Amino acid sequence: MKNRVILADNLAVLRRLPDASVDLVYIDPPFNTGRRQVRREIKTVPDADGDRTGFGGRRYRTIRIGARSFEDAFDDYLAFLEPRLIETRRVLRRTGSLYFHIDYREVHYCKVLLDALFGRECFLNEIIWAYDYGARTRRRWPAKHDNILLYARDPQAYYFSVEELDRIPYMAPRLVGAAKAARGKLPTDTWWHTIVSPTGKEKLGYPAQKPLGVLSRIVKASCPPGGVVLDYFAGSGTTGEAALRAGRSFILVDNNPEALRVMKRRFAGRPEVEFIRGAGRPPSIGPGRRS
Repeated sequence: MKNRVILADNLAVLRRLPDASVDLVYIDPPFNTGRRQVRREIKTVPDADGDRTGFGGRRYRTIRIGARSFEDAFDDYLAFLEPRLIETRRVLRRTGSLYFHIDYREVHYCKVLLDALFGRECFLNEIIWAYDYGARTRRRWPAKHDNILLYARDPQAYYFSVEELDRIPYMAPRLVGAAKAARGKLPTDTWWHTIVSPTGKEKLGYPAQKPLGVLSRIVKASCPPGGVVLDYFAGSGTTGEAALRAGRSFILVDNNPEALRVMKRRFAGRPEVEFIRGAGRPPSIGPGRRS
């Protein structure tokens, strides 16, 4: 299958995908924070009268070179999600899974909706992705985690493998013995992983970009080799990057031209990735796996 990045309304694309054609859906929809999400791009240059102080007391001047943003406010958030989630269930293979990435503001309402659409018996996990970065309020416990809800299309047949996963260190290695400590343990439903550093090499300048390490774990665990991954809130394209590195195919969808520009830069020089504007005909899935 050709990997595709599609600039279009995701509901239109979903309605054109064949039944039972996708092995894994990961979505990181807007979190309905009630404000516009903006990521400003800056650079600094040496300047004795600059607005920043760096290492050794050196002064620097900040130059703004651009900004990327998307709207993150909905009058009826669940009404926006529901038709997309209905289509998600339809396009998943019997062995497929949905990872729904959200935060504390909406997770409770989204879980009730997903229980109704998929069935409570299809709920497998609430994964807590914990990180430690950013401002800290003094009026309540600072929120430093996201929630990822995992649902199976069929709770008796879903694909889940830990064979490719990177193991993590034990928190108390002396309690488990040298052999186990050296091997490490499998991840649990609580994932400690830093956010994408605002100044790191992984950062592409897109708001709310998710770490490659988090997406790689999801793809390897829940998409079989040769399978198809779908992300229809693609943003910076991290899901596609994780799929490519793991030997899976992908369909990425976003309606934000800024996202398309970021993904074009990300996948530059990758002839196996095709860029499409508009929903058009359904992407060719190919024979793939069968449930």
